[in-house]
Formats: sequence, C-alpha cells, structure tokens
Amino acid sequence: MRLRDLREDRDITQVEIARFLHIGQNTYSQYENEKRQIPLSLLIALAKYYGTSTDYILGLTDVKKPYPRK
Repeated sequence: MRLRDLREDRDITQVEIARFLHIGQNTYSQYENEKRQIPLSLLIALAKYYGTSTDYILGLTDVKKPYPRK
C-alpha cells in the first residue's frame, strides 16, 4: 500500500491526515503499516484527497492519475 508515500510526498503528518479522516493517529498508523485493514469509505476519501485511484493506493497499478469519470 502507498499511504505513507502519498502522505510524505505532501509533507503531511499522520496526525493531520487522521484529523481529515476523523480517526485517531494510532488507527491511521495501523492502516499505513498494514496492521489493520482500511475501510472502503476511508480508502475512497484518501483517493479523492490525493487525486489518485484506489488501485494506485493499493499498489494494483503504477498509474497515479485517477480514472476518468463517465
């Protein structure tokens, strides 16, 4: 998963992104370290926040651009 890379590329702390998601920093840290599965709703929120696709975040594609909407 690319959560850490995306966050660090924008110089955002775990605390800041956890606040955005309305969760605790420890919970977010567990998502980043893959100790806990991220809920779909939060994954979608992060994809929109970073302007990418959920597939990119999950490492299923190397294409950073989001998919075009129909």
